[in-house]
Amino acid sequence: MTAVALSTPMEYGLELSHKSLVVNTMESPDKLQLLAAVIIPVKNGGDLLVKVLSQLLIQNCPWPYEILVIDSGSTDGSQQKVADLGIRLYEIPAAEFGHGRTRNLGMQLTSADYVCFLTQDALPADDTWLVNMVAVLSSRSDIAGCFGPHRPYPECHPIVAKELQLHFAGFAAQDKIVRLDDPQRYAADAGYRQQLHYFSNNNSAIRRSVWQKIPFPDVDFAEDQIWAKHIIEAGYAKAYAPDAPVYHSHSFGVLETCQRAFDESSALHRIFGYVLTPNLLHLTLNLMRFIHRDWFWLIKDKNLKLKQKILLCLTAPPRNFARLLGYYLGGKTHRLSPRLVGFISRDKTLQRTASSS
Repeated sequence: MTAVALSTPMEYGLELSHKSLVVNTMESPDKLQLLAAVIIPVKNGGDLLVKVLSQLLIQNCPWPYEILVIDSGSTDGSQQKVADLGIRLYEIPAAEFGHGRTRNLGMQLTSADYVCFLTQDALPADDTWLVNMVAVLSSRSDIAGCFGPHRPYPECHPIVAKELQLHFAGFAAQDKIVRLDDPQRYAADAGYRQQLHYFSNNNSAIRRSVWQKIPFPDVDFAEDQIWAKHIIEAGYAKAYAPDAPVYHSHSFGVLETCQRAFDESSALHRIFGYVLTPNLLHLTLNLMRFIHRDWFWLIKDKNLKLKQKILLCLTAPPRNFARLLGYYLGGKTHRLSPRLVGFISRDKTLQRTASSS
């Protein structure tokens, strides 16, 4: 359904953009009480950022919405790309960026009741993404936030694509709206806790009235899952929005796979106390299991040629070993020297690169 203004668009400071009414960035959004806003933190978003923003501009919604980009020191011209599209841009120094802090800033700079978050490489799959996300979030007054599925990009590694598909299929097979109904199980069952507090700000939406009570924590990792844990423990519900997918996937090399697994494991251990790979026996058994699983998937994949299957089967062992080694070392960060942590951590490597440039 194409959006229709209550009166003429310009009377309300609005600009008709393709199928929907998008807040004109030359007007103050504080003058309007909008239903929805989309916030995207950006640094060096590249050409994909233009695709993401262009897709946001053609969302098919029956109400006006705002798009806000917060740039933290891009050097690739991202700021000009945002400006060329007529989208509201707010700039901060790179040193002021924080995953929770910057998203809280975005909440302060907008006024909508329902606020969606994307990352610069998360591309809405169609023009109904926003309306479907808001529909889920607004369906019950106790829903504090919702998240949508990630789909692999066409060029994504076949195994990564399969893992991504299975991960979100698990949420689709469960109740779409969950809350803390079993405190005893929550205290004793780590898997149940992980299910309840899983949340991804790559593709999410939150209710402003809840955020005003429970803002994002100022942390360097997992601000989304910490926030979800807080709202679940406060008695709110969390929802899954299966009809609001984005394209979002990464295909990393062996070294970066290890580094990113290390950062993930280290943060989950530090924040939640989870140990993803507790010992070398666990690592070895899972390595064998994942290699066999990957080989089975690859052999059955009818979209791959024989040469592709052989190459991918050969790379499955080092890829899985790198990830499990990263998980194992990440759970023992407190025992490692700062120098070794700085070498293994992808985040530390990026911080050094940024500070030296």
